[in-house]
Amino acid sequence: MAKIAELEKQLSQARKELETLRERFSESTAMGASRRPPEPEKAPPAAPTRPSALELKVEELEEKGLIRILRGPGDAVSIEILPVAVATPSGGDAPTPGVPTGSPSPDLAPAAEPAPGAAPPPPPPPGGPPDALGRRDSELGPGVKAKKPIQTKFRMPLLNWVALKPSQITGTVFTELNDEKVLQELDMSDFEEQFKTKSQGPSLDLSTLKSKAAQKAPSKATLIEANRAKNLAITLRKGNLGAERICQAIEAYDLQALGLDFLELLMRFLPTEYERSLIARFEREQRPMEELSEEDRFMLHFSRIPRLPERMTTLTFLGNFPDTAQLLMPQLNAIIAASMSIKSSDKLRQILEIVLAFGNYMNSSKRGAAYGFRLQSLDALLEMKSTDRKQTLLHYLVKVIAEKYPQLTGFHSDLHFLDKAGSVSLDSVLADVRSLQRGLELTQREFVRQDDCVVLKEFLRANSPTMDKLLADSKTAQEAFESVVEYFGENPKTTSPGLFFSLFSRFVKAYKKAEQEVEQWKKEAAAQEAGVDTLGKGEPPAHKSPPKARRPQMDLISELKRKQQKEPLIYESDRDGAIEDIITDLRNQPYIRADTGRRSARRRPPGPPLQVTSDLSL
Repeated sequence: MAKIAELEKQLSQARKELETLRERFSESTAMGASRRPPEPEKAPPAAPTRPSALELKVEELEEKGLIRILRGPGDAVSIEILPVAVATPSGGDAPTPGVPTGSPSPDLAPAAEPAPGAAPPPPPPPGGPPDALGRRDSELGPGVKAKKPIQTKFRMPLLNWVALKPSQITGTVFTELNDEKVLQELDMSDFEEQFKTKSQGPSLDLSTLKSKAAQKAPSKATLIEANRAKNLAITLRKGNLGAERICQAIEAYDLQALGLDFLELLMRFLPTEYERSLIARFEREQRPMEELSEEDRFMLHFSRIPRLPERMTTLTFLGNFPDTAQLLMPQLNAIIAASMSIKSSDKLRQILEIVLAFGNYMNSSKRGAAYGFRLQSLDALLEMKSTDRKQTLLHYLVKVIAEKYPQLTGFHSDLHFLDKAGSVSLDSVLADVRSLQRGLELTQREFVRQDDCVVLKEFLRANSPTMDKLLADSKTAQEAFESVVEYFGENPKTTSPGLFFSLFSRFVKAYKKAEQEVEQWKKEAAAQEAGVDTLGKGEPPAHKSPPKARRPQMDLISELKRKQQKEPLIYESDRDGAIEDIITDLRNQPYIRADTGRRSARRRPPGPPLQVTSDLSL
């Protein structure tokens, strides 16, 4: 095995050297023929030259018996590679693989060499005809022949291989292969039958392929864009009606046949100016309708409806008007009721009068008397607390009103729909009312053009009073809201219903909660007094702890809960008297840290108690 490998290496090296020698010899022969002088002159005898390294190598190969140099007449020289006999393990002689054993290779035939007296052959043309990919012979590489594509009777599957480019096979085994010869020797019809792709008809005649390819299907005309046509097809499937039936229903204002949802979808496919120009050109050319798709046919019928945008808008308005009017009416009523109830409430005015009196009593000495206040100041009644931090100013006002002005305790019953009015956007409601008004005017114009339409006549008769009431209520709501906002000193341009009515809504809820807490405190105080009276008469105490003993515990628990919440300290710039309250508390009870006693006990070292003796004198 090692001997064979070594001989293979030598043979490969010899082939490379032989190719190099042959190329140089061909180049020197061509150059000598082209540079032949017109008149031969007798050259002086050349001095003896030393043989070159290449010549020595050729002589060495000839001595080893690997090549044979054949000299013909004149300067013709041919080189023949001799077979090498290698001893195999079986003892027989076997030729070396890849080495010819007979006559010289056709590539090395002496006929390829020019005759000594003949002129050199003409140069090859620049390039032959291009192959299937547009490459010429000069682009394929030396010794590579252009191949033509093979026409099969059936469509064949593709073999997933990685093909080499023609320039990549130079010097490889593929230059020695001839696949066209193999295809000529084999019958490929059986191979096509077994490996053709599925879903194919009978075999095609190759002679008719060209004629059938020329017969193309006639191209259909398109009037709308592809995606728009796809969406229109989906919409038409939802309507489940033909193009003529849809157009007839639109012309007759038949809302029951079309449906409101389908109409709103169809509004997106009103023909554009460009589509109308394509439709007009198609009609001028008088082309057959068979060239159009189903969507294009519908668009053609759809565009022929007179006043199509106005009709579609009117139909949509007819379907939306009842629901929209039913939605807007309660919102307008809430604005009107809340605005008028707040403005006309005498009890609310007296409540605000009491608040103004208490505010001036607290602030007038330092800030002067106030003649009014913003409504947002009502939230400050919950923030002002008493000295013992147990009640707010609102709690005190509730007590005063209950004791001095009992007729005002139910003032919040005069205020109506505060929460509902606070959730209304008045600007949006007024815009919707104006939109309904424009739609009704368009419907009236359509009825004037088509006065025989029963649908429009009946709609106008039934819904015109509703529209008149909507217009009147919208005007009343706007005027009532602006009036009440100005009445309470606010700006109607910057104050929305949500902001205005929410102030009163929060105040009413806080007032009701304060009433409940004050009532609870009264019950607890009464229970405490009842417990004291029972103890004074000598009656045995009840099993439960008396309310008087339970009240400090409840206060302690509420104070601990308040500390756990860790509410941030709020220092108000508008509040006066806070520093005076702190100074008064410090005068009544000095500030002592909670851990003062523990720190003093920890610092005092343990020791025997002090004894008073006679030596101690003051």
